[in-house]
Amino acid sequence: MAKRDRGAAAVEMALILPILLLLVFGIIDFGRMLNTQIKLTEAAREGARAATILNTHSGATSRVATVLGSTPVSVTVSGGHQPCLNALPGTDATVRVEHDFEFVTPFAAIAGLIGGTGPGDFTLSATGVMPCRS
Repeated sequence: MAKRDRGAAAVEMALILPILLLLVFGIIDFGRMLNTQIKLTEAAREGARAATILNTHSGATSRVATVLGSTPVSVTVSGGHQPCLNALPGTDATVRVEHDFEFVTPFAAIAGLIGGTGPGDFTLSATGVMPCRS
């Protein structure tokens, strides 16, 4: 009976290892993605707040850059260069922040093999809205 069981552990490991690696890589990249989304949400909210207080497009974008540090993003501020200039009551300043998220593990490639989205990057975005001061 012992001769028939030789190599069984190696076969079991070969069958389970890809699933285990997919799970570990998914946890790592999902955690990074969630952390990045939280940072983007905070930056968009701070950018909208800066747009209402400073009333400048550049003030909002510089506040977003300060919050995010070296993370490359694209920032869109509603209302042009002075989003709250002569704003009517009920007008909001809106700041949208977008970031191209890149995976650090081979999770995307592995997920693409089993029918996932493939190795392409995801664009994460967040929108901050604050009422203009009158």
